[in-house]
Amino acid sequence: MIAHSDSIEAWLARLGQPDADRDYRPGHARMHALLDGLALRRPRLRIRVAGTNGKGSTATMLAAALQASGYRVGLYTSPHLRRFNERIRIDGVEASDDVLADSLQGLMPKALRAGASYFEVATTMALAIFSGAEVDIEILEAGVGARLDATTAVPAEAAVLTPIGLDHQAWLGNTLEEIAGEKAWAMDGCSLALSAPQPSPVIRVLRERRPDLHEIEAAEADAMPPLSALGAHQRLNAALAWRMAGLLEGKGLLKIRKETALAAIAASMIPGRLQNLAWGKRRIWLDAGHNLHAVETLLPSLRSLCERFEAIIVLTREDRDLSAAAPLLRPLTRHLLIGRGNDRATLFRALAEYIAARDEGDFLVLGSFITIGLTSEWLDGMREIAG
Repeated sequence: MIAHSDSIEAWLARLGQPDADRDYRPGHARMHALLDGLALRRPRLRIRVAGTNGKGSTATMLAAALQASGYRVGLYTSPHLRRFNERIRIDGVEASDDVLADSLQGLMPKALRAGASYFEVATTMALAIFSGAEVDIEILEAGVGARLDATTAVPAEAAVLTPIGLDHQAWLGNTLEEIAGEKAWAMDGCSLALSAPQPSPVIRVLRERRPDLHEIEAAEADAMPPLSALGAHQRLNAALAWRMAGLLEGKGLLKIRKETALAAIAASMIPGRLQNLAWGKRRIWLDAGHNLHAVETLLPSLRSLCERFEAIIVLTREDRDLSAAAPLLRPLTRHLLIGRGNDRATLFRALAEYIAARDEGDFLVLGSFITIGLTSEWLDGMREIAG
């Protein structure tokens, strides 16, 4: 019997390792096996969000805008920081332990028979929970790619493509064109598609697939009001959310309450993105950017946070090479440590040493959402010990 969130994590762990998308299994056959017999209620509108970076922020802001316009919105994002419940939200409220347990109870036998992955089961749970809650709109953030991602196993009416860069090359290809070709599948079957500004090889691929593709202009990001979410790059994510809301209204698919929707976008907070934790006179910044594309996107914002970081610690996957990021980050800090793999104990030891050596100043940790969540928990524990 599955009864609470700790058991949910334990049960899901039987399906694969969610850390850093290690359980990614391309294809829709297992998703179709999981969905078979569920009789999901089709929402009024389903929106896919795909890209390399900015997916979660854009999806969160879009959900806020549509909720502020009076719609019941289901939001599915990944991964989570601290609790699995964060991945599945309805009108901004995380799915309860009981709701998750009920959903997983029926799915686990099918999942084990089908050889389904953690992400595939999580996606199916989200769809089932949204169906049971009779949401008006579902917003699904893609995991890896789009063509064979679990989130594209169900039809959608609209797609948003955030900035696309090199990442997950083992699955998506070694060039921007190949990766764009995989991500472009998020637009499959959609009547409406919107893209962030993209490198020319990317936009060429996207336009070949969708000649009617809408694109954001830089001026639209500049026109966004002040945001609660920190970082200059969040203005682009906000602009994507705002433009998509306008396009949906222009197509007659929704009615947008413009003032309240824009205010909701501006008020959106994005956990794990330039999150600031105070420790005495120290400021510890946490961000889930841990590929080169993310580091390049963060640079303008990092320069504005402080004159110089006391330390920057980066932990990325063992199959990623962040050597090109080192010269970008080194001028911003007194100490730079870049690690690969899952050796978070080394990260915590290094951070503890840097913090102990300085009574004040700014420190930055970059890593996956799971790394950032565990770092946040570790910091909470250390502050309790320190009193």
